[in-house]
Amino acid sequence: MRGRRDRHGRGRRGPLAWPPVPAMQSRRDRFDDLVREVAERARPWLGTRHGDVEFAVEDVPPDDPPAWEPRAATLGRVVGGGRVPRRIVVYRRPVEARAGSEAEVSALVRDVVTEQVALLLGVPPDEIVL
Repeated sequence: MRGRRDRHGRGRRGPLAWPPVPAMQSRRDRFDDLVREVAERARPWLGTRHGDVEFAVEDVPPDDPPAWEPRAATLGRVVGGGRVPRRIVVYRRPVEARAGSEAEVSALVRDVVTEQVALLLGVPPDEIVL
C-alpha cells in the first residue's frame, strides 16, 4: 500500500515544516520575546549586585495574593529572595487585557518591568529608562 505523501509517484510535495515566519508566532511567543527584550535592556540597571535576578512570564497571578498586596489585578511582581533566587514576573493575561494594541502591550510591559526594577533597587520608577 502506498503512502499518502507520494501520490502518483511524484515524491513529497513540500517541506514537512514551514520556515519560521512572524505570522506563525503565537501571541504567547510574541509576549515572551517582548519581555525578553525589555529584560535585556533592564540588565545594566540591575548591575552586579542584582545580577542574579531572573525574569519570568506567567499567564495569570496566583489566586491567593499576600495580605499586603491590593486585590486589584496584578501586572507584575518581584518574588523570591533569600534561598530562592529573586525573579521579576510579568503576568501576560492581565497585561493583554489592559492593552488595546500591540504597541500598548509593548509600552505596558516596559512600564511593568521598570516599576519592578525600581522596586527592587529602591528608587523611583522615573529614574529608570528602558
